[in-house]
Order: sequence, then C-alpha cells, then structure tokens
Amino acid sequence: MYKLTSFKAYDIRGQLGTELDEDIAYRIARAFAQFLKPQRIVLGGDVRATSPTLKAALANGLRDEGVNVLDLGLAGTEEVYFATFHLGVDGGIEVTASHNPIDYNGFKLVREGARPISADTGLAAIREVAEASSYELVDGKDPAVAEADRGSYELVDTRADFVKHLMGYIDVSAFDRPLKLVVNAGNGAAGPAVDAIEAAFSAAGLPVTFIKICHEPDGTFPNGIPNPILVENRATTRDAVLEHGADAGIAWDGDFDRCFLFDEQGRFIEGYYIVGLLAEAFLQKENGARIIHDPRLVWNTLEQVESNGGVAVQTKAGHAFIKERMRNEDAIYGGEMSAHHYFRDFAYCDSGMIPWLLIAELMCRKGLALSALVGERIARFPSSGEINLKVKDAPSVLKTIESQYAGDALSVDHTDGVSIEFADWRFNLRASNTEPVIRLNVESRADQALMERQTKQLLDAINAMS
Repeated sequence: MYKLTSFKAYDIRGQLGTELDEDIAYRIARAFAQFLKPQRIVLGGDVRATSPTLKAALANGLRDEGVNVLDLGLAGTEEVYFATFHLGVDGGIEVTASHNPIDYNGFKLVREGARPISADTGLAAIREVAEASSYELVDGKDPAVAEADRGSYELVDTRADFVKHLMGYIDVSAFDRPLKLVVNAGNGAAGPAVDAIEAAFSAAGLPVTFIKICHEPDGTFPNGIPNPILVENRATTRDAVLEHGADAGIAWDGDFDRCFLFDEQGRFIEGYYIVGLLAEAFLQKENGARIIHDPRLVWNTLEQVESNGGVAVQTKAGHAFIKERMRNEDAIYGGEMSAHHYFRDFAYCDSGMIPWLLIAELMCRKGLALSALVGERIARFPSSGEINLKVKDAPSVLKTIESQYAGDALSVDHTDGVSIEFADWRFNLRASNTEPVIRLNVESRADQALMERQTKQLLDAINAMS
C-alpha cells in the first residue's frame, strides 16, 4: 500500500516531488469522487507554478470517475466555496498551499453547500482509498475508462456573482467620505478579486481609492511568500500606508481566505480585536444574533458582543469546529484570532474579503479612524498575541502548567487545551492540530505590565520543560 503523508487534520498539504505530485493528485481525485459520489465538482487554483498541472491531474481523476468538472481557473479558496454553494454543485477543491514555502502545494476539499471535509468527516476515508489505489495512466488518464464514460470539463467564471454577493454585506450609502486603502495581494490570488471589487465600488460611486502593491499574481513570489501573520512580512504594507497617507492597509495570504489589517499609522492589528469589531458590525445589523468565538482570547470579544446586544458562544478553534457550531447555533458570524472569519450568509465559510468591507463601512458609519476603533479595545484588554513553542511532549506540558496555575484560578476550562482565568488576567495553552508545537495566548484587564509579566513567567515555565 502506498503511504500518503500529505493528509493533515483539515486539508492536504505536502512538499512537491516527495509528498505531492500529479500522480498523487490523480489518485486523491478518484478517491474523493468514490467517497462523495458527486455529479459536478468545482475546481480552483492559486498562483503557484504547480497549481495548473495539479489541478489538471485532479480534473482527469474526477472525469475518469464520471464527474463533470467546472474549472474556475485562478481563484481564491473562498471563490471555490462561493461557486460550490452558488452553483449548487456537489463539492469543490482548491489547489493551494496558502502561506507554505514555495516548494509546497496542497488541496482544500469541501462537499455540497461548501461544507468542510476534515480528517473525521471524510479526509481519512479518502486517504485510505487513495493509498490503496493504483492506476496505469496514459496522458494523465486511465485508458481503462472509455471516453464516453468520462465526465465533462468546462471553464466557468463566477467572479461577477461573487463580487455581487460581497457587496451585499455593506450599505453603500454609508460610504459618505473618501477612503484611501492600501491593498497588498502579496502577488497571490487576491489581485484579480480586488480589481473586480474596485470596479464594483466605482460603479456604485463609492469614494474609495485603492493603492495596489505586490498586486500582480506571480507564482515565483518575488516579494516573498504572502504570510502577513509573520512580523517580518508586515513592513511593505506598513510603509505603503505611511507613504500614501492611507486610512488603512489590507494584506492577504496566498489564497486570500485570511486578511490582515493595518491602521492609518501603519500598525498591525491583531486578529483578536478584529473579531470584536466584526461582531459589533453584524450586531448593528441584526440585534440579538449569536457570535461564535474560540477560547484563546475572549474578554474583548465577550464585552463587545454583550454590549451590542448579542450572544457570545465559545467553541474549539479550527474551521471545522467553528463552522459546525455556527450551523448548530444559526450564528451570524464566527471569528478566530488567527484572522479566519466565518459568515452565515457565506455558507458559514471563511472569507478574506468580507471582513475589510465591513470594517471600512464601520469606519465610515462612526466617522472614526481605524486606530480609534481598536485603540481603546487594545488598551482595555492587552494581549500577548499567539506565541508558538516547540516542545517534546505537549500533553505533559499542558498538564504540568495546569497543575501549577489551577489552584488559585477563578475558573479552568478545557474547551480547547486549557484556559485558566484569574480576576485580572487569563491565558490559554493548547497543542497545535497540525504542528509539533503548543500555542500560548495571554490577556489582562487594562494592565499591559501584568500581561507581559505573566507571559514571561509562563514562557520560563514552559521552556524549563523543553
């Protein structure tokens, strides 16, 4: 049996040539079709040099199983999500390695309604079939499959409908003052989508100017892999905001399912505070709605949700957990501090375009700079940001830290890892689902020094066990 190492908890990702190639893609496609038994599947791909060939291998595998393929061409992950539910097809696959190194690629799989397929909802079964399968291929196809029995192939373009859907999240009448936005696509897949949104803004007469940097899709990534969550990758956006006197900066990862925001002073805004802002934006549109959040950092989100008449619901981090809980709760919005934001009207999927549209609208409605929208919140609940630590034995570290801190705590919660809360500060420590690391987040109530002091003590304790 062939052993596939590219299957992860939520998607498929691997190093090219060793963990992922066209043959593996073909077998995964056939296994996907045997698992899902679909009639029509949407395919999209990011800008990486290998994405078109891997996508072609997927298409051949699907077609050899009798599946009709709708190819979006260059597309972000959320465009595959959108096309899947908008066209009413049976599933979709995005070819992307997002922010991984240049010698990687991968696949994100969804079923009908853009529902996620993760390890416990199908990926493990797909992997089992793909590992057991063996095919003799000619020109990327199985010669044992008659041409008349193969599925069809069609190029489709849903971007206009995608942008129309996005525009439905904002009230264009709220844009009553000029805005200047720096947009950094990182030479990834976001550029064409931003161009289409810019055209829609222009057609609606909105006074928004887009300053585009690293805009053209380029799979060689001449400005580096687009991953704005890394501190060293933020300077380009920050400098452009300051140079042009922009009201905000927006940067995306490679497949643009995450966006990262910078205020008018060029300061990067942690995703945690964006969750609170988006909760407020939605609750102004639907009072009493439910908002889903993860347990890593919570105090700011809880206060903003409750003060705006909403109901906050905590669930485990990770897109599969967030999406499932949102469906169960009929939540209007769900947010993770990792810059993944999920929307009920977007089939509960994550989007990197909807967040900045709503933030821009909120800036106009309140007549406030982005720094003013988040500054008070950051001061009220300072946080460490997520700190990743490599450890030998994550369960042992979590157990030891809990034993050291739980005795004096007001509460201990195990929704995701361990969250320990005191009167003026709290922390969450959890093991990664995808990497051999643990992740630490610390926050306090209006006391930056306390947060920093407790963060250092926790880091010292964890490092002593490494």
